[in-house]
Amino acid sequence: MRYDNQLTQILKVQYPIIQAGMAGSTTPELVASVSNKGALGTIGAGYMSQEKLEEEIQSVKALTTKPFGVNLFVPGHNDYSPQQVEHMNAWLKPYRRAFDLEEPTVNITEEQQFVNAIDCVIKYQVPVCCFTFGIPERNIITKLKQANVILVGTATTVEEAIENERAGMDVVVAQGSEAGGHRGSFLPNLQHQQSLIGTMSLVPQMVDSISIPVVAAGGIMDGRGIVASLVLGAQGVQMGTAFLTAEESGANDVVKQTILNSKETDTVVTNVFSGKSARGINNEFVEAMMKYEGDIPPYPVQNQLTNTIRKTAASNGNKEWTHIWSGQSPRLATAQHVDQLMDNLVKQIEELVRIVG
Repeated sequence: MRYDNQLTQILKVQYPIIQAGMAGSTTPELVASVSNKGALGTIGAGYMSQEKLEEEIQSVKALTTKPFGVNLFVPGHNDYSPQQVEHMNAWLKPYRRAFDLEEPTVNITEEQQFVNAIDCVIKYQVPVCCFTFGIPERNIITKLKQANVILVGTATTVEEAIENERAGMDVVVAQGSEAGGHRGSFLPNLQHQQSLIGTMSLVPQMVDSISIPVVAAGGIMDGRGIVASLVLGAQGVQMGTAFLTAEESGANDVVKQTILNSKETDTVVTNVFSGKSARGINNEFVEAMMKYEGDIPPYPVQNQLTNTIRKTAASNGNKEWTHIWSGQSPRLATAQHVDQLMDNLVKQIEELVRIVG
């Protein structure tokens, strides 16, 4: 099968596969291994300081000469009240007491962190920059374009995809409702609810509405999902959960094992961990917080308030009090090295194309 298309040409990769920028779970080994196998590895830099991102970029460059990307969170507007924080801290007190943790101080620095990350991408000549949670301001896009950085946006609706193209993105990821992790929604809709359109429905509608390459994301775990996405008109796929359980992933063992032992009915979309809607495995913390009657503080405030609880729980092997992001196809997750995973994906695609061809 020929994999050559507009997407592979733009990204300068052999296979139309992007490893999702799973913030907090990527490692230089994961990113470089994906790129070395002919796909696009991505550093999940959403929470990284400038120093950490510089270190990660240099480590990836030491392990591969192939193209790779950096995934960033576009800063939002943080409207919250001290009362919201106060109520949430009272609610979280039992969890902190159980782990003997201090109450954190809310510190909003995402705007400066984002600008610093953009400077890093340009300084170290990272080939691709991916965005979620919205579209960067015009001056940022211009700056990156001048540095010849390929820009990849995220959209959960056709309208968001149109906005991405209008802003100058080179590629857009169609994030279906099946996708694990944070929802990339950024435009309000009339129902004032999360846009939860499935990948199979979203991709062809998006393809028909914009001219830049569309990348399918959400529940894609094997060659079947990749071929189906290409048939729907996508020029490639973005896979997260499939790489999250790989040997090279930086995800905690409790996260990997929980995903490997979960089924399709175990995931929920919730904002209780970070203040922004995300799909993950349902657990005690989610169930308890559903009873919370106040307003959940927005991202990144809630993310900071629950951060030490989640990290401590994960390091203690407690899957009930930490976030375990996962798409809707956990039964298809495997624990193998990236090389083996990529080889299997290519083999599955070749076999499927032979059957339908």
